[in-house]
Amino acid sequence: MTNYLHHAGHGVADHPATGAASTAKTPQHLVGNTPVLWIPELTGETEAGFWAKLESRNPGGIKDRPGLYLLDQARKKGDLAPGGAVIESTSGTLGLGLALAGMLYGHPVTLVTDVGMEAHMRRLLTAYGATVDIVDRPDPKGGWQQARRNRVAQLLEEQPGAWCPDQYHNPDNVSAYEGLAHELTIQLDRVDVLVCSVGTGGHSAGVSRVLREANPGLQLLGVDTIGSTIFGQPDRPRLMRGLGSSIYPRNVDYQAFSQVHWVAPPEAVWACRRLAATRYLTGGWSVGAVAVVASWAARTYPPDTRVVAIFPDGGARYVDTIFNDGYCRQHHLLDRPPAPQPDRLDHPQEREVTRWTSCTTVIDPAPRPRADVEAPSGSGPHHTGRGVENASHPDSPR
Repeated sequence: MTNYLHHAGHGVADHPATGAASTAKTPQHLVGNTPVLWIPELTGETEAGFWAKLESRNPGGIKDRPGLYLLDQARKKGDLAPGGAVIESTSGTLGLGLALAGMLYGHPVTLVTDVGMEAHMRRLLTAYGATVDIVDRPDPKGGWQQARRNRVAQLLEEQPGAWCPDQYHNPDNVSAYEGLAHELTIQLDRVDVLVCSVGTGGHSAGVSRVLREANPGLQLLGVDTIGSTIFGQPDRPRLMRGLGSSIYPRNVDYQAFSQVHWVAPPEAVWACRRLAATRYLTGGWSVGAVAVVASWAARTYPPDTRVVAIFPDGGARYVDTIFNDGYCRQHHLLDRPPAPQPDRLDHPQEREVTRWTSCTTVIDPAPRPRADVEAPSGSGPHHTGRGVENASHPDSPR
């Protein structure tokens, strides 16, 4: 294993979220160079396992990287004036990254969220100097995400000169993760299978794009939640936060995925608690869902396959949900481990899924044109996207 060294010489010097040091004078220098940990596959039935990139070791989690990078790029391009207001929608983790960036660069930050955000997270964001604006009802068509984006658009109209990072459609949200990919190359040399949760599509697109330069045969496994529209399933109320969507983010690189997996909340809870009990490691919904799929890949693919999973955050904000027996009993989340193998779909719109399910046909389901996925007025550039179907990958590993 290579030491976790500063590596500006690997083409990531322009990424302020790369190169974490053990001694730092400013908080942004604590972002990046997160460790990787070997995780035995969670069933305990084989000797296989996978590597987990522990993004919880950033001050606020994985989205410290885009929080810093998005503001840095907007300032360089002139989209964000000195001292200008930053307004964005978030379910939590990007809010931490934007609060950090706003503090460092001198910008007031308003974060639009919804009533589902944990009180713990709201208090943290406020303590870090952000203004938290809460919407209290979902949009009839686009759910909580669209309701938050509608409120962002309203606030932008009320504050001339304010800027929205537009994490769902701004391609800088993809580029922000190139440093993470370079770190993995240094730490592990080779990545054969990459397992990523998908929400905005930023880290799955950004990391896989760089890793494929060294390994064109990389397989990217996308992990979504049931009830999410990203890969063509119907929109339903979702218990899991941090992955999934009620809208169609244009940063999702559909062509990059070999397959997609949908995971249900009880399966993610089982994985999170298993990680805590066996590896002294906690994480949230995305971590649990990704661990389910990465464990399956580790025991399914040939023994010499190097499987790597991105773990976006830690477990602190989930002590009252995932790690709370009362909450889990209320929502019927306990004692329902994932099956040994996922259900299979030939096409993602074949039927609605309610448990762990996989599909090797990956489609962009967004209709065109689509006015309600355009960036809010005053935001940065956004990726227009295009339809694509990726049905060329076999169900078995390559």
